Amino acid sequence: MKKLVSAGEIVVEIMADRVDQSLAEPGLLHGPFPSGAPAIFIAQAARLGQPAGLISAVGDDDFGHLNIDRLRDWGADVSAIAVHKEQATGTAFVSYRADGSRHFVFNIKNSAAGSIEIDEGAVALLAGADHFHVMGSSLFSERATSVILAGIEMVKRKGGTVSFDPNIRKEMIELPGMREALTKVLMLTDIFLPSGEELFIFTDAADEASAVTEMLARGISAVIVKKGSAGAVYYDRHRQVTAQGFPVTEVDPTGAGDCFGAGFVSFWLRGAHPEDALRIACACGALAVTRKGPMEGIATLAEVQAFLDDAIGRPSP
Repeated sequence: MKKLVSAGEIVVEIMADRVDQSLAEPGLLHGPFPSGAPAIFIAQAARLGQPAGLISAVGDDDFGHLNIDRLRDWGADVSAIAVHKEQATGTAFVSYRADGSRHFVFNIKNSAAGSIEIDEGAVALLAGADHFHVMGSSLFSERATSVILAGIEMVKRKGGTVSFDPNIRKEMIELPGMREALTKVLMLTDIFLPSGEELFIFTDAADEASAVTEMLARGISAVIVKKGSAGAVYYDRHRQVTAQGFPVTEVDPTGAGDCFGAGFVSFWLRGAHPEDALRIACACGALAVTRKGPMEGIATLAEVQAFLDDAIGRPSP
């Protein structure tokens, strides 16, 4: 099986207890939970049985070891995750709004994640990689961007492929160099996985069809537009495939898009038809929201298949 690799932030996530709870005053919080978009992606891919590894850095602290242990226990390659004794693991505090949006307070750039580099462990991991996945949130600094671009170049040089999920929070889009970094990655992308308005970061197109046509004309092989609980739409130069979402009780939306992406990319790498890859991806995304914590709803392939079997046997609403 092909091996996929990502690079970027590892953090712990700490969540406000109540909807509309302010992070500017004392209140009940839940966590820490292992997190970080590329870490969630790699964890889900590994749980599906896909060979997968992450280039990252954590502090030599409880938060860092919590993340490494989770990834290792679920089968991910953690050999390229550096542990820094004099830096702390990154953190992300999140509060939920009544309108469904979320507010984040991040410490990533100044955490151990800010020291990410292509060291001996990363070189060894990339030597065995067939595919590189990029999360836009991981382009948080010039250093992190240089690591990601170097990883892409090493994989592409061997004939490998690249997937890209913009995954960009409003708190990060105007960071210095962010838009330029996103555009550089897009130019090297084979599989593009935007959610909603992220499709329009790179174009002035007025509608989804026009935006997708423009992305495909740039040389991207396929565009998969994620639509949350409504499912997703796959586009390439020859066809369009629509997949419906699965009704579940949402407990925590964090990580759903990352799990969707891991499901799709893993099965795309296995040569699955778009319909099948989308079905797996939608199931991964649906299961992800049923537990509190970004990784807590990550399912094994057997669990995903059981969920799909149950969904197929259920009468339509």
